[in-house]
Amino acid sequence: MSELPRLIVSGILTGSIYGLLAMGLSLQYGVARVLNIAHGEFVMLGAMLTWLLYSSFNINPLVAAAIVGPLLFVLGFLLQITLFRGLKARAPSPAAFEGNALLASFGLLYIISYIALLEFGAWTRTSYYLNYVVEFVGMSLRLNRIVAFAIAVAIGVAVYLFLTRSRLGRAIRATAEDPATAGLMGVNINMVLALCFGLGAMLASVAGSLISIITPVGTTIGFRNTVIALIVVVLGGLGSIPGSFIAGIIIGIVSSLVTSLWQPVFVLPVYYGILMVLLLARPAGILGKK
Repeated sequence: MSELPRLIVSGILTGSIYGLLAMGLSLQYGVARVLNIAHGEFVMLGAMLTWLLYSSFNINPLVAAAIVGPLLFVLGFLLQITLFRGLKARAPSPAAFEGNALLASFGLLYIISYIALLEFGAWTRTSYYLNYVVEFVGMSLRLNRIVAFAIAVAIGVAVYLFLTRSRLGRAIRATAEDPATAGLMGVNINMVLALCFGLGAMLASVAGSLISIITPVGTTIGFRNTVIALIVVVLGGLGSIPGSFIAGIIIGIVSSLVTSLWQPVFVLPVYYGILMVLLLARPAGILGKK
């Protein structure tokens, strides 16, 4: 069991990235009311474009993340003001809009994944960025995982402070709570929804960039990351940024332990088992509102 502390720490490092990608989905559904099943494809695009910039143009992956993230923010913003805003305007009720948006996001999933498959092919890529071992409190850990953890935590804290301390952040939280009242108080609801969807896409992209420096990536990683994001969002509590990080770390530890001590093929079934137990015991999630 001497390996157990290292596995737990490794899970915490990976789980911070899971928390980051779940934050994006939480914003998209918690505010824009779009359960974006294509969320993982934005993770995949961030990973593949970061790898492309690094391998073809020798751009540092961390710099590449700062380039790709805003690009996917724009893509998410445009999708909301065109596709999802149009669906909302034509939907007879909020429930109908959520159903139509879910179906539309399925379409996006296939469109994005097939375009990426045609462009990049099906084989996986590895960046090997900072891929060497360092000693940390008596444990051997890879430097790229430590760097990814630090960046994920820094971004998570920045997003949390933005949502809780800034004027725009308060407008976003008000829109999530009661759009009609927020609109009456002068909040531009359409702009807030577009910003949240774009921000969600950008956070997914940055998570993908961080994933690309710690594991091999390919065009097939999208669906797995969508599943992880959904589970982490529900586990942490919809709309809770701290909850997303706590849940992401829990899932990261579970993944590390199951992969190393059991079989990697059982990781997703264990995730779903945790999700079902949570839905029965605490449907609101760890830090969600009852």
